[in-house]
Amino acid sequence: MKQPVVKLFLVVALIGFLASCGETPLYTKSFSFKNNQWKQDMKPVFKVNIPDTTNYYNITVTLRTTTDYAYSNLWFFLHSKTPKGQTGREPIMMEIAHPDGSWVGEKSGTIVTTTAGFNHRKFPQKGWYTFTFEQGITQEVASEVIDISYSVERDENQEQ
Repeated sequence: MKQPVVKLFLVVALIGFLASCGETPLYTKSFSFKNNQWKQDMKPVFKVNIPDTTNYYNITVTLRTTTDYAYSNLWFFLHSKTPKGQTGREPIMMEIAHPDGSWVGEKSGTIVTTTAGFNHRKFPQKGWYTFTFEQGITQEVASEVIDISYSVERDENQEQ
């Protein structure tokens, strides 16, 4: 009776090990908004250590809203700061819904997950980068925004 239990345990452990062998992100973090409200003074910060300037990286921004989000898009600004202190600011518009009202991202229950990818990018310097997200709509509060995530992973396609 013990032998089938041991075999089952080994099979489950092997499956878990194989599933974990995929490429793990260099960095991935999420910031949750209290009461699903992204206020203009709330600026999520993500700090990423880039170890190599010769590699290409894929960057993913993931935004989760509820199905009660009232607009078809969300504007925000991405502030970046390099290890040597250079700064930049880039406006980004994330499309949440199509003109017909259907969701751009994946809907699961009352949550819509929308992603924006910036693929095959190089960082100019090694070290710590700071990325700050600033809500950019005209209202003080973007309601029904659950969280925002920032992920950096090495691009397996290293060719230019």
